[in-house]
Amino acid sequence: MTKQDVLQRWSSKDSADLYGIKDWGAGYFDLNAKGEVVVLAKKGDRQVDVSLMDVIKGIRERGMNMPVLLRIENLLDNQISLLNDSFRKAMKQTGYRGRYQGVFPIKVNQQAQVIEEVTRFGARFDHGLEAGSKAELIIALAMIPSPQSLIVCNGYKDEKFVDLGLYAVQMGYKCFFVVETPSELSIIMERSEALGVEPLIGVRLKLSSRAGGHWQDSGGEGSIFGLTTNQMVDVIDTLRQAGKLHCLQLLHYHLGSQIPNIRDIRQAVRETARFYADMVREGAPMGYLDLGGGLAVDYDGSKTNFVHSRNYGLDEYCSDVMEVIVEVLNEHEVEHPTVITESGRATVAYASVLLFNVLDTNRFEPGPMPDRLPEDSPEMLENLWFVRKSLNLKNIQECYNDAIYYREEICEQFRLGTITLRQRALADNVFIDIIHRIAASLDRIKRVPRALESLQTVLHDIYYANMSVFQSLPDAWAIDQIFPIMPVHRLQEEPERRAILADITCDSDGKIDKFPDIHDVRTSIPVHALSADEEYYMGVFLVGAYQETLGDLHNLLGDTNVVSIRINEKGGHDFVQEIEGDSIWDVLTYVEYEPKGLISRFRNKAEDAVQSSTITVAQRRQIMKAFEESIRGYTYFER
Repeated sequence: MTKQDVLQRWSSKDSADLYGIKDWGAGYFDLNAKGEVVVLAKKGDRQVDVSLMDVIKGIRERGMNMPVLLRIENLLDNQISLLNDSFRKAMKQTGYRGRYQGVFPIKVNQQAQVIEEVTRFGARFDHGLEAGSKAELIIALAMIPSPQSLIVCNGYKDEKFVDLGLYAVQMGYKCFFVVETPSELSIIMERSEALGVEPLIGVRLKLSSRAGGHWQDSGGEGSIFGLTTNQMVDVIDTLRQAGKLHCLQLLHYHLGSQIPNIRDIRQAVRETARFYADMVREGAPMGYLDLGGGLAVDYDGSKTNFVHSRNYGLDEYCSDVMEVIVEVLNEHEVEHPTVITESGRATVAYASVLLFNVLDTNRFEPGPMPDRLPEDSPEMLENLWFVRKSLNLKNIQECYNDAIYYREEICEQFRLGTITLRQRALADNVFIDIIHRIAASLDRIKRVPRALESLQTVLHDIYYANMSVFQSLPDAWAIDQIFPIMPVHRLQEEPERRAILADITCDSDGKIDKFPDIHDVRTSIPVHALSADEEYYMGVFLVGAYQETLGDLHNLLGDTNVVSIRINEKGGHDFVQEIEGDSIWDVLTYVEYEPKGLISRFRNKAEDAVQSSTITVAQRRQIMKAFEESIRGYTYFER
């Protein structure tokens, strides 16, 4: 069978199944017949698609290099619509008499472009903002679309924070202070009296309910923020004694950022609704029930309660939430409040894709093998060679054990100086060849020995990615968050290699070796062999939540280039905005260097080299030009 026959038998559909793009893509991503990843968007009654390779072509034509963070406005808009529409549908189905208002937590993605789009498109739904600091409150006050949209203030609040929120209330905005620690109430009341503005007050409760997942410590009685039941009673009594109980209008809880199991959500909503009913019974007018975040993103596409997935859809989430609230509040004859959710991750995750090119590869495979060993080969190398020659299906476990032993002995003898560099290199090559032969034989064995079960998964290449994990995918490094990662082209070809990704930082943690699998995590990803005459582009998907603002300056690799597009009515795409990533000049200033001073220092060194006749004046000019061009250039690898 020729290579062309193999290529013809593999199709884009096979690649779609291999990478699970239709499972985690939520209807936003697919492959076209050319083997390219496309973004899907609805325009009227028809669905249009835009190839990421066409987008990359436009990026390169505009003079921007990889890596690039691509934002797709249509996907963000659609997620806001889906969230609001699903809640309204669920309310109609359950006979709910209140309304729904979403708020976007600014901390999930503080970038100005993102907040501008959330507030602009969300205005039709009175979609508001959640602020957890003074800086975020300033953003919310400036960006909130209308007085009908909500501002929910969480986090620690000092007098200036409270004053800003009270001024917003004075201006007619619905700005709620959520009391999360006992000391906050006195600050709110003191500043309220000083400014003559009655506050809108909420309380955050500590649920006994907990959820699984990365963020399970956000909820439960051991959570950092929130009031115990006794502290909530104290708040009610304090407000009643001050004649301010009418200011208490909102109840809030937060179960976590990524809740994979719908049962945990239902349990938390039921407990919260009981608290709400009793607060009304205590005489607080209430009117708002804030269910916090938790609406998960299915990163692996398994649709299960796995930590990186979720076992429910958006409609099920909304229906279950409303069903529980209706059941509890009707039982206690309590008026239905406005329901709020702080869904951040599910709102923005899909809208951003990190695009990068692969710079090089390092293959774990044997090189050319001699017909026989040199006559002066040490005994351990001869033993290893004999293992290679005698390997068969019946002795595969024995040969594996022997190969490991002899290789370790050879390494020890090399450390002691009794084996030369060339002998060590030949031994490594023989060992790698043995391991590959064993791995290739496993499919023909009925019972694979336990020690060899994972052997095929560790025989992977290293693909060097033009990006920084620490800057663009900090959760992948810090908490082992997985993201869908795949090539964005050549997908009509079968990917015959497997690889992990290493970034361009000089840090052993700068790698990605965990990838989504169905209800599991795999340690390598299928990839194509690199071509000398073509760039190989890959994408990391669902990165819109948290990753843009949590990154650090490891190795002084700064923010990437950012491009925003909008898919238009004609099925094409418009470049809405282009933001150049950090230059070396920029990142040097972040760590308190003065770039002009560095240029001056280096210029003096170059002049000293001229005076000592080490270089010529013409060479000095060339060197200074290179230095100054570099300091103003992109921090990432440039062809």
